[in-house]
Amino acid sequence: MKIKLCVVTGGRSEYGILYPLLKGIKADDCLELQLIATAMHLSPEFGLTYREIEADGFFIEKKIETLLSSDTPIGAAKSMGLGVIGFAEAFEELKPDLVILLGDRYEILAAAEAALMCKIAVAHICGGDITEAAFDDAIRHSITKMSHLHFVTNEASYQVVRQLGENPEHIFKVGNPAIDRIQNMVLLPLKKLEEKLQFKLLNKNLLITFHPVTLESNASYQQLNELLAALHRLGPDMGLIFTKPNADPEGRGLAKQLEGFLSTHKNAAVYTALGQQLYFSLVSQVDAVVGNSSSGLLEVPSFNKPTVNIGDRQKGRLYAGSVINCSPNRVAIELAIKAALVKDCANTVNPYGDGGSVPKILKAIKSIGDFKALLIKKFYKVGEL
Repeated sequence: MKIKLCVVTGGRSEYGILYPLLKGIKADDCLELQLIATAMHLSPEFGLTYREIEADGFFIEKKIETLLSSDTPIGAAKSMGLGVIGFAEAFEELKPDLVILLGDRYEILAAAEAALMCKIAVAHICGGDITEAAFDDAIRHSITKMSHLHFVTNEASYQVVRQLGENPEHIFKVGNPAIDRIQNMVLLPLKKLEEKLQFKLLNKNLLITFHPVTLESNASYQQLNELLAALHRLGPDMGLIFTKPNADPEGRGLAKQLEGFLSTHKNAAVYTALGQQLYFSLVSQVDAVVGNSSSGLLEVPSFNKPTVNIGDRQKGRLYAGSVINCSPNRVAIELAIKAALVKDCANTVNPYGDGGSVPKILKAIKSIGDFKALLIKKFYKVGEL
């Protein structure tokens, strides 16, 4: 009998990391893939990216609507409640052996809560990371405590999950699955990329993603304003390619700021959802990646490209030598970008691994004889086996 693995995805960046795992599950005769799409994937505002999943050849078992048309903390909290209801109903029908979750989005927390109540074991990917300036940190650690198998990307994250009391025999250092996909992805040549984007890259170009800073009141708007001021100071000969922020509180307001900037800058373009091939093809072509997205730390170093990481949203993560951290003010941002444009990143080592994560994850999952036996957990103190 096949092992039923239910994978949940709520957004474009998370799906990109999960893609090689989904392919691996689908190709394994011992495994059955049950795929759930939710949140931003189902929203016209965020590009209806579930269609990208289907175009990649995956069948979506359940589409769970959670995202309210709201840019407030109350709206996000209500979305979580809708998610718990939807996931509980889906899990009851699908009856998976294991639910696989990645990261720290609030819809993923809802899935973990529902799995806990439905007595279904959970595998968590990318637990143990630290991001001090966003509520993602608390969400990620909460999912860890509701999970039973842990696939971490590095030694530091292993130690965090261990400190949270998890069984060391169920914590596996596998690296970042996104790197598996990067290594096997066919990137678009410049001309084809420009055709797809309907935007001609200039002599120098930046790829920019700025997400809300969720634990600092009104700071997101101010910080983005400082970033836009710094970008303006670089002049019209710098190509600026933006991807829109995610569906966190204040995300829609930031998107409006970007649209206002775009209206006065012909050297700029804004995209709702690029998809993985376009995004990574852009990374390979631009001179630097700028913003506060985790992608600049987790994936961009594998392209030997510099990252300008703004503010504290990613504070606590491991940084490759290609990453330049700066405070969220226009002068510091401008100086950091200018430093990135001349930085030699040829020998960059990505601290999140060099590929081969998916075989390690699948081997660990298939080694579990009884998933129900994982449900009763003991708190393992550090130093205790």
